[in-house]
Amino acid sequence: MEIEVLRIGQRLVRDDRVTTHVALVARAFGAKKIFMSEINPEIGETIYKVNETWGGDFEIEFIDNWKMIVKNKKKQDFKIVHLSMYGEKINKIQTDISSENKILIVVGAEKVPREIYELADYNVGVGSQPHSEISALAILLDRIQNGAQFDLIFQKAKRRIIPSKTGKNVVMEETRD
Repeated sequence: MEIEVLRIGQRLVRDDRVTTHVALVARAFGAKKIFMSEINPEIGETIYKVNETWGGDFEIEFIDNWKMIVKNKKKQDFKIVHLSMYGEKINKIQTDISSENKILIVVGAEKVPREIYELADYNVGVGSQPHSEISALAILLDRIQNGAQFDLIFQKAKRRIIPSKTGKNVVMEETRD
């Protein structure tokens, strides 16, 4: 499954950290790319440093018009998955989303425009109480991939974590292709 993420909007100051974590979760859980608007460029630098150290080729694209991204992705046969606590329950539609070949996950910051609800193929609710968009993205990505994201191997990693029952085990690697 090809997965990309679109982050719409940003609340000043508070959201630099939240948006960085949305990008980190997207990257770690197997998305190939994130589109961002109204974002501090330092977030991109942070994510590229993570790629450099921990491997992978996760991309960030800064955009001006989220609607163009959604419409272009629809033309490329992507299904649009909008995370919203008002959407259908994830337990009901996770299997349908899992069967898609390409998805663009829309993660809002502030109140998202009404139009995204209409453009989305799936409006997905991860719980029906106020919660973090970071956790909603992680839960969705875990559910639709059945945990397969935890077996990903990030190419060109300088560091790699070796799972351990106790303690921390991080190995330094020679750059792999």
